[in-house]
Amino acid sequence: TGGGGTVPVSSRGQECVGAMTTEGGEALVALTVGSEVWIEAKDDALAWLKATVMKVDGATVTVEDEKGEEHVVEEATEEKLPLQNPRGKGGVDDMTQLSYLNEPGVLHNLKDRYALDAIYTYTGSILIAVNPFYPVPQLYGEHMMYSYRDRMLGELSPHVYAIAEEAFRQMSQYSKSQSVLISGESGAGKTETSKLIMNYLAFVGGHSKEKGADEKTVEQQVLESNPILEAFGNAKTVRNNNSSRFGKYMEIQFDSKLRISGAAIRTYLLERSRVVFINDPERTFHSFYQLCYGASEEDRQAFKLPEAGAEGFKYLKQSTCFEIGKEMDNAEGYRRTKEAMSIVGMTEEDQHCVFRVVAIVLHLGNLSFAADSEDDEKCVLEECSQESLAAAAALLGTQADVLTRALSTRTRKTFDGEITSPLNAAAAINSRDSLSKTIYSKLFDWLVEKINTSIGQDESSELTIGVLDIYGFEQFQKNDFEQFCINLANEKLQQHFNQQVFKKEQEEYEKEEIKWTYIDFVDNQDMLDLIEKKPGGMIDLLDEQCQFPKATSADFAQKLYNSFTDNKRFSKPKLSRSAFTLNHYAGDVTYETDNFLEKNKDYVIAEHKNMLMASEYPFVASLFEEKEEEKKKEEATKGRRKSVSAFRFASLGNTFKGQLKVLMTALTQTEPHYVRCIKPNTLNQPGIFEPSNVLHQLRCGGVLEAIRISCAGYPSRSNFYDFVERFGLLDISLFDQGLEESDMCEKLLAIAKLEGHQIGKTKIFLKGGQMAMMDKLR
Repeated sequence: TGGGGTVPVSSRGQECVGAMTTEGGEALVALTVGSEVWIEAKDDALAWLKATVMKVDGATVTVEDEKGEEHVVEEATEEKLPLQNPRGKGGVDDMTQLSYLNEPGVLHNLKDRYALDAIYTYTGSILIAVNPFYPVPQLYGEHMMYSYRDRMLGELSPHVYAIAEEAFRQMSQYSKSQSVLISGESGAGKTETSKLIMNYLAFVGGHSKEKGADEKTVEQQVLESNPILEAFGNAKTVRNNNSSRFGKYMEIQFDSKLRISGAAIRTYLLERSRVVFINDPERTFHSFYQLCYGASEEDRQAFKLPEAGAEGFKYLKQSTCFEIGKEMDNAEGYRRTKEAMSIVGMTEEDQHCVFRVVAIVLHLGNLSFAADSEDDEKCVLEECSQESLAAAAALLGTQADVLTRALSTRTRKTFDGEITSPLNAAAAINSRDSLSKTIYSKLFDWLVEKINTSIGQDESSELTIGVLDIYGFEQFQKNDFEQFCINLANEKLQQHFNQQVFKKEQEEYEKEEIKWTYIDFVDNQDMLDLIEKKPGGMIDLLDEQCQFPKATSADFAQKLYNSFTDNKRFSKPKLSRSAFTLNHYAGDVTYETDNFLEKNKDYVIAEHKNMLMASEYPFVASLFEEKEEEKKKEEATKGRRKSVSAFRFASLGNTFKGQLKVLMTALTQTEPHYVRCIKPNTLNQPGIFEPSNVLHQLRCGGVLEAIRISCAGYPSRSNFYDFVERFGLLDISLFDQGLEESDMCEKLLAIAKLEGHQIGKTKIFLKGGQMAMMDKLR
């Protein structure tokens, strides 16, 4: 929708989230003494408290909260004092049925349902899944699958099987590929949800080939490859011990008879910078620690690992965290990773080669360069690095002097021949880090390719159901370049999500045959432009600064301040000279620019490539074989340049942006379905619901954003029977007139003198604040 979308509403727009408005648009309160409301809690852990209105004096309202404390609220609006929903046991299945669709109403509906083990709830067609942290076998299995087979979404209680059934039904009915987008924190249950969706698809779709007793089904193979991807793509962050640092799109392929015929795992946006930069107390990818603490004595000698384990490597020593705990023991993780490698058909030789590459990266990180005593523009390898140089060169299958030269010089090809220039110490360290990131990301791609070959793809399949499991929005005490990239990905996904919510709203109004017009709805395109736009976006300015060898993070920050002072999404924190704040859809996030320049720098270095392709180890050389499209691209540019640098700057931000574009292109070709997984507490314990923690996740998952979109139209909707049952006492004579329920609704609204509502085929649709007015009359 470009710079904005549209959402259907009646011809007169109203304020969102239940706020009544005057003709001028200012918010009013429809409160009387005794009205039950919510008030924001001073205790952050509680988020919202129930309260009762004790006194109303114009726009000043006095309330007493559930703890017995009084609060005086000046200029009270329904944003400050949202109304409580009528009491009901266990909340509602679908939160669009709530009389008051507001933040505390949504939060406490989930809490009430969680207390009764109702872990699934809809918000329209979005499924919210709250992790119970204990097995609930009665909710799953074939008996439940049979219940949801051929049933429309919303016909039965909310369930992940209902989402999978809806995806399969739409694929078979409309011959269009589908996707299920699963988001949530680590520990929220994304992997388990993915597994349940794949199990259901196997149940309804069957398999195109009969499997032998010992053969694994497609979905089993996909799931059993998970420990490999977790070892090489997951890491400990401040918030989660096992956080995915890449996006995973599992594509289940179907044949013409709608039977599962193959699968493919596509990975996106691996956080490459984590290989060489980590903040204390985080860790880099699990594979490094698994090797250091899990390798056999024979492998330790082969890979030249020091007795000190992880503490012997500079890349890992940037953090003080080496062990996570019993639940993620490094040695046990190593054993489990190798077991998963065997399951997907990797030989012992393959496994040895994979972990040799992990060891290479660790040894490269120990190489230090210092300025040449005679010339600052040259550098020399420090004496303390000689042992690591010998180890890295031997494992790479090259000579120590060849590796040193590849890291400390650059070559330019001209018509007169090659010119080799020395690098200073800082440039050589960048060159080393670039080699480490390149080797590791090539290894990750190789592993994914190996897994896909093992599972087997159906190249002729035209229909697929994809399951996307990607890191959620991130906000830590200190936010770096990684959070900037991750939150860009989430802004993109949020825009996609918003557009689909618009579409579903329109479909609901059309189904109910109500009249509506459009109003403009400003989406987050302005945020995407701020970050991505060329020229002049933040990534573009970052790349520009990276081209200057002596540019600092303060220079970059100043450039941002000068360029975006008037942008409402951008601000400068008062007491900082190098940080900036972005107003994301999930809230404000402040980023420190200290490492932005270094983390964005990547280099396409021909000397690295040539050295690795000449490795005496076929496995290392194979990682760097040129793909056909790369060869063509190189050939096409050869004739156009007078000289070719073998040390070309490449932007990680731009690479990330390009991969994100590929992912979004794939998603836009499918019909999406959404599951938002929620982690109810940080203790990973059953029966505990932490309101503020859940509220943060609802914001980050875009659930509250979806509600705001619904509110731009008709935030309150009710079926005829419930409306008459609730408000019939306004005129009990209506029950004796033999009227249709829809006509009774019309007459009840006339008593209240409300306008702008809509009567559909089965429901009544009310504008913001109108349900509150009806309750006041009641």
